[in-house]
Amino acid sequence: MKSIFNKENNNELIERINKLTPDTKRQWGKMNVSQMLAHCIVAFRIALGEQKLKRAFIGILFGRLARRMLVNDKSFKKSLATAKEFIINGDKNFDEEKLKLISYVKRFADEGENILTKEAHPFFGKLTTTEWDGLMWKHLDHHLRQFGV
Repeated sequence: MKSIFNKENNNELIERINKLTPDTKRQWGKMNVSQMLAHCIVAFRIALGEQKLKRAFIGILFGRLARRMLVNDKSFKKSLATAKEFIINGDKNFDEEKLKLISYVKRFADEGENILTKEAHPFFGKLTTTEWDGLMWKHLDHHLRQFGV
């Protein structure tokens, strides 16, 4: 599986982000491209410990079982449900969100595994570095595929 910590794989993600425009249309789901960028930033902020969320009850029940999908090569399915804290409403500035997301992605390759939070993920619970890596790669890949890049 590809790794967000690997510079070559990381650059691939950035190249895909750079293919997005304010007019890029989604292929499924409800978010527009600017909202998707902001949504992905929330995930990075959680992985870095910059934003903290309480453990979701459903995550306490099912998170451990669902963690297995983080370390396999299968992509996330289309139109997965998301926690309310990840839902982005209203208008977002495309250029600002794009630059912010690219800076977060770069940090993973530049700073390495030590930047990850030691806090539990709000759904999956305590994650290993490999699980965080899989989650971050798959989540961003999922949304870039959602917008055709």
